[in-house]
Amino acid sequence: MSLLELADVNVAYGRIQALRGITLSVQEGQIVSLIGANGAGKTTTMKTISGLLGLQSGSMTFDGEDLTKVRADLRVRKGICQVPEGRGIFPGMTVLENLDMGGFVRSDRRSKEFTEDQERAFTYFPRLAERRNQVGGTLSGGEQQMLAIGRALMARPRLLLLDEPSMGLAPQFIQQIFRVIEDINKEGVTVLLVEQNATQALGLAHQAYVLETGEVTRSGPGSELLADPTIQDAYLGVS
Repeated sequence: MSLLELADVNVAYGRIQALRGITLSVQEGQIVSLIGANGAGKTTTMKTISGLLGLQSGSMTFDGEDLTKVRADLRVRKGICQVPEGRGIFPGMTVLENLDMGGFVRSDRRSKEFTEDQERAFTYFPRLAERRNQVGGTLSGGEQQMLAIGRALMARPRLLLLDEPSMGLAPQFIQQIFRVIEDINKEGVTVLLVEQNATQALGLAHQAYVLETGEVTRSGPGSELLADPTIQDAYLGVS
């Protein structure tokens, strides 16, 4: 079943055309990856889905509902949560306070279930449990990325948008982040992943899309694109 559909989506920054007729589908329960060079339109696509950018034309639906005029905060309530590039945590708040902010859309913030969801985030990222009362701005880059993902999960998303989760991280953090992404998906959360590490992204993906200068130029199962010599040469450092 298709959870998210973009059809012939066009987006511009002033006179600069950022997306040119993007069409893609995210099936419920999948991990879908977007790969491409810097400036290809990957982050613009994510911001458009989350409601931070508007469409010039085209259509976008979530679970069959037209999203084009739905405010960004209401998209979170419908189950679309984004972990932005650069993490975007609240640096002056503690780890626990950041997680609490992630659940702002929920009406059960004083409930046992809310507390259990916080503890689930700590199960995914035990390092955060050790730092639950530490101010977010004093965490390492890897810990901040963990916190950003944990915060998004507090909203109980149906679709989790991850924009460059491995950027700037040490290898041990990268491996942990990707293991958690896979675990989150296995527990029923659909994932749309933008990732500079194309090998990791395609290795996880059920389906993948290649973006070039605002257009989808290739799509297919992640394993198929991973084995494609053209993709290997362009994005995987293999020739």
